[in-house]
Amino acid sequence: MTAQELWEKSGLTGEYEAWAFGDVPDALAELTARGIKTATSSAYELYTIEGEALPRVGEYSVILNSKKEAVCIVKTTAVSVVPFDEVTALHAWKEGEDDRSLQNWRRVHREFFTRELSALQRAFSEKTLVVCEEFEAVFNARD
Repeated sequence: MTAQELWEKSGLTGEYEAWAFGDVPDALAELTARGIKTATSSAYELYTIEGEALPRVGEYSVILNSKKEAVCIVKTTAVSVVPFDEVTALHAWKEGEDDRSLQNWRRVHREFFTRELSALQRAFSEKTLVVCEEFEAVFNARD
């Protein structure tokens, strides 16, 4: 099902973004659809480089898998920008990945942000700003 088809099936109105998670999109989309993953994070610098607006509370997103198929719709509930080393254990838990610990979140995201930023000739540090977005799943493709 396409993003547009899922949006129409949901009965929601207005605008939405459609996107896939940057790393392991299928697994993360599934965790989101199941309500386990209720947060994500991205490097703030990527928004400034790409001239893209930060996520906003109240906006909707159609979450896609690696085949660009719509999996679910989420609504953003909170957005904050903090240095990498200040991301909280609660945020790591809400991301819903692996053992959900802050230690694991830092290890995985340190590697991910380093790869993302180095591809753009930027360096990662423990003070790299991170956009922490929280959301709730509001419609599932299985509904």
